[in-house]
Amino acid sequence: MKHWILSLALLVACQSLQAAEGSLNWQTSLPAAQAKAKEGKKLVLLDFTGSDWCGYCIKLQKEIFQTPEFTEYAKKNLELVEVDFPQRKKISELQKQANEALQEKYGIQGFPTLIILDSTGKKVGELGYQKGGPKPFIARLEKLRSKS
Repeated sequence: MKHWILSLALLVACQSLQAAEGSLNWQTSLPAAQAKAKEGKKLVLLDFTGSDWCGYCIKLQKEIFQTPEFTEYAKKNLELVEVDFPQRKKISELQKQANEALQEKYGIQGFPTLIILDSTGKKVGELGYQKGGPKPFIARLEKLRSKS
C-alpha cells in the first residue's frame, strides 16, 4: 500500500512539473517585462482582461494563450503582462492602481484588448479576440514583430 501511495505521489509531482514547464509566465509588472524584453529582444504583450467575468477574455485564454503553439511562440518571442480587472478574484490595491494607470495610458475601452510594444516600449500594435486559434493570431504578431 505504501508503495502504491508513493508511486501515485511521484506521478502527480511529475505531472505538475510538466504542466509548469508548459505554462507561460504572465507578469503583472510592465517595467519588469520591458527589462526582460530588452535583454531578449522580444515584444511585450499587454493583455487587458477581465479574467473572471469577460467571456471573450476567457475564450482568448482557452483558444489561444493555453495552446502549445502559442506557448512555444511566446516563450521565444514575447514577454507577457496580464493587466487584469477581475470582479471576483482579489488583487492588491497597488496592482489595481497600476492596472488603472495602464488602462488610462493606452486608452483601453473594452476587454480583451492586447497592446503590443517593442523592446523599447514603443507601441507597435493593438489586437483583440479573433476566432481561428493560434495560427492566425501568431501570424498577426509576426507582422507586428517585423515592423519593430
